[in-house]
Amino acid sequence: MPLDLITDKLIELALLEDLGPVGDVTSRLTIPHGKTGRAEVKAREELVVSGLEVFTAVFTRVDPAIKVQTLVKDGVLLPKGAACAEVSGPAGSLLAAERTGLNFLMRLSGVATLTRAYVLALGDNENAPKLLDTRKTTPGLRALEKAAVFHGGGDNHRFGLYDGIIIKDNHIAAAGSLKAAVELAKATAPMELRVEVEVDGLEQIAPALEAGADILLLDNMDPPTLKEAVKIVTDYFAPHPRPVILEASGGVNLKTIRAIAQTGVDRISVGAITHSARAVDLGLDWL
Repeated sequence: MPLDLITDKLIELALLEDLGPVGDVTSRLTIPHGKTGRAEVKAREELVVSGLEVFTAVFTRVDPAIKVQTLVKDGVLLPKGAACAEVSGPAGSLLAAERTGLNFLMRLSGVATLTRAYVLALGDNENAPKLLDTRKTTPGLRALEKAAVFHGGGDNHRFGLYDGIIIKDNHIAAAGSLKAAVELAKATAPMELRVEVEVDGLEQIAPALEAGADILLLDNMDPPTLKEAVKIVTDYFAPHPRPVILEASGGVNLKTIRAIAQTGVDRISVGAITHSARAVDLGLDWL
């Protein structure tokens, strides 16, 4: 699949940042012309792979003569010491592409690996809520990081401001009231977009439901409060099944997510899986 325009431009800028106007002077001055080489990318810790497509694109952008063979697919749990890709071609070109390619692969595999840790922390339960990402992504890397979340076993929330409606406190203040904000959104939104309303207190739930919210974002509530919120919404629609989706957000980490998952919410959004993921350790080893 062709890379999207933003990612293609990002690769161009990342290479310009590293190679500058004159390229890799060390490789040019030390490697004989015509010298070829082969190397493999190895995991120096257990990790979930993500970013092989952009890794490949970096190397072929530096030199079309480079050949990249991916040995696994994105989403695979790679043991320490195992290889995920092999590159071959002009030696100087391989070294010129090495750091930029690895930077992308290490960052994205880090997001996938942390996402997997959160998915495992939810517990082995077929009724466990979905784990969602947020818009708290690295500027320019959103498409890649959201793909990495998917590779780690998570699900994607809205991509940007254009494909999802979440009414927060500032929207309510600007619209004049929660009721006005929701009604305006429901009256003019495209049919496929559901209206989500952020609530940070139990007293806000009934007004949001009465206004017609499709999803409630239960923000920064501890597990006992989340349980009470689920009960309030369930009782509101009883005896019929609850049609409103409940999403927990805020205060979610690897220690708290299991208790949050057991409150009855439908999904949990976690900004940390993108904004706080560390780059995992991958290295390019010459063969």
